[in-house]
Amino acid sequence: MTSSPSATQPIQAHDVVAFWADAGPAQWYRKSDAFDAEFRQRFESTHWAAASRQLDAWQEDADGALALMILLDQFPRNAYRGTAHMFATDPLAQYFAERAIAAGHDLAVAPAMRQFFYMPFEHSESLAMQNRGVALMEPLEADTLRWAVLHRDIIKRFGRFPHRNAVLGRQTTQAEHEFLESGGFAG
Repeated sequence: MTSSPSATQPIQAHDVVAFWADAGPAQWYRKSDAFDAEFRQRFESTHWAAASRQLDAWQEDADGALALMILLDQFPRNAYRGTAHMFATDPLAQYFAERAIAAGHDLAVAPAMRQFFYMPFEHSESLAMQNRGVALMEPLEADTLRWAVLHRDIIKRFGRFPHRNAVLGRQTTQAEHEFLESGGFAG
């Protein structure tokens, strides 16, 4: 991991992006209490600043826009795993993703990082947003597209992600229960 800024230096967008890039796929797609704790310790106050719209100016360039995607879409899934706050900033992440894509910021970052502009759509429980996410992921790596299609197909089938029901206080239908019990995607 990159060294963290000193306590007197405010976190900058490039700090968030560098941390995430350095973590790489080995940390992005697996559960690790140690990684989650480090991520939370380093960037929790920055997440809250982004969530309260104090960092909106970051959307003006590609690095800043990517940092917002990480802070609003990825960070909560790690730092608040197993709680409703995992999904609390999803609408804001989707808003910034739309703006970033319209500005071409997604095309200005390294290909491996581009997917993080599109994941807010993949994490949505709206079929229209899911379809947009799949379309955006199509030019990327096949495995990235496969996961986008998997997410979309769950929304097509259930209209929501069943694995979120417990933390969001929703009733699970029999079909959703059977899906989860049979090894269906659990987040």
